[in-house]
Amino acid sequence: MALKIEIPPEWRKFRYRGKTLEELLEMPMDELIKLFPARQRRSLKRGLTRAQVKLLAKIRKSRASGKRKIIKTHVRDMVILPEMVGLTIAVYNGREFIPVRIVPEMIGHYLGEFSPTTKKVQHGEPGLKATRSSMYVSLK
Repeated sequence: MALKIEIPPEWRKFRYRGKTLEELLEMPMDELIKLFPARQRRSLKRGLTRAQVKLLAKIRKSRASGKRKIIKTHVRDMVILPEMVGLTIAVYNGREFIPVRIVPEMIGHYLGEFSPTTKKVQHGEPGLKATRSSMYVSLK
């Protein structure tokens, strides 16, 4: 007989450091920065770069228009803020734009974390999808 535990609905609600998403959205930027881990906090306290400011402007414009269009960006070092939740941002990984759907659990992380720049190398037989040096196999 399996024991079934009922989880109250308020427990399922997303929280970041004890604050709900609604509370995070209403918070001024100074208070929000204090909740982030040290690296993100230091990055935001030093100010946003020109590219990050431009990305935030695009995000705010997209939110205001209400359209659900994908925002393309090269800014991998942007900290994910609560106002980005619900959007799809295509992050450049050096070769292509990887669409990243922003969910509340991503708050405080960097955009680049969700757009991997390298793939696992899978070598096949010598000569097939392999490097030039592995083409020559000893005849032992």
